[in-house]
Amino acid sequence: MLLLVTGSSCSGKTTAAFSCADLPRIVVHDSDERGVPSNADTAWRQRELRWWVREAIRFEEHGVDLLLTGQSPIGELLAVPEVADLRAAVCLLDVADEERRRRLVARDPGTWSPTQVDAFLGWARWHRRHAADPAHAPEVIVATGEPGMRWERWLPPAARPRAWQVEVIDTTGTPVLDTVSRLREWISRSRGPVVSA
Repeated sequence: MLLLVTGSSCSGKTTAAFSCADLPRIVVHDSDERGVPSNADTAWRQRELRWWVREAIRFEEHGVDLLLTGQSPIGELLAVPEVADLRAAVCLLDVADEERRRRLVARDPGTWSPTQVDAFLGWARWHRRHAADPAHAPEVIVATGEPGMRWERWLPPAARPRAWQVEVIDTTGTPVLDTVSRLREWISRSRGPVVSA
């Protein structure tokens, strides 16, 4: 199974996900850990997601689930051709705009220009709307997307797929341990009951 924890920067994805690494039969990875090129774009992110979906299929063959952090939204995941061979669930970690702005400055002082910070905030707002509604500005990920993606699986006028379910965890003003606890609960629900041999 692939458990995708997504969202814009500074929502707490990496901290929360890696705090779940002690769960049985799970491995935790970040989608950027293979390196991010200087010219990374939407198509690159989608190629990387496809690579991770294939990895999740390999892990699943050995009875292990992949908990993956990244910025790919549900629409990209459902469009990966191979995802049809995999159980998957998506959780959006989100935080209020002003808190995200504060975290960006605290984490990377002097790194981001006001325009770049606004871009992070805009990406976060788009994520929120996309998680709730496939019809919200799909061109953001489709127009410059990777060839071969299966957008027709969800792109309007197609019916909203049953798989379009996103758990949203708002980390604004929430202690890390509480966020981790909610993420663990989502993982447990998504994986379903444990069957003993």
